Amino acid sequence: MEDVVQNHNGQVVAVSVSLKKGVKKTNILQGSLIENYGLENDAHAGDWHRQLSLLAIESISKIRKKGLDVNPGDFAENITTEGIRIWELPVGTRLKLGENAVVEVTQIGKECHDRCAIFKQVGDCVMPREGIFVKVLKGGAISPEDRIQILNHQGENTQYDETR
Repeated sequence: MEDVVQNHNGQVVAVSVSLKKGVKKTNILQGSLIENYGLENDAHAGDWHRQLSLLAIESISKIRKKGLDVNPGDFAENITTEGIRIWELPVGTRLKLGENAVVEVTQIGKECHDRCAIFKQVGDCVMPREGIFVKVLKGGAISPEDRIQILNHQGENTQYDETR
């Protein structure tokens, strides 16, 4: 895997939804991001700070190298990205997804309450460390191969802290 240069534009690899929380998501051809809500038809959408989850294909590749056949959506992420080290983006960073949508990073990583099936199979899961969560500031259509552009680098890079 080649090193990814930060401040570089990336792209959407997959858009995924699920009707229930805590399950793998299904890839779709196009989604609709709704302002201050999230991804239409997804269980995690709503009026809160984790409206949308993103995980890099580079992170998924780490688990593939451990011998597990995993794909975009398997970590319950909504948007699988490529070309940006999203786990290094500071909270407050704004990203443009596709032609119109704008999101803001609200959380890096998360607490994994129950060890997921992937953790049980390979002893590791990247979503708690390298997945990020965003809120939708401006809605728009989102599809695989859409461009992702970093608009700013505000805030501090705050990893998930269980004490908060």
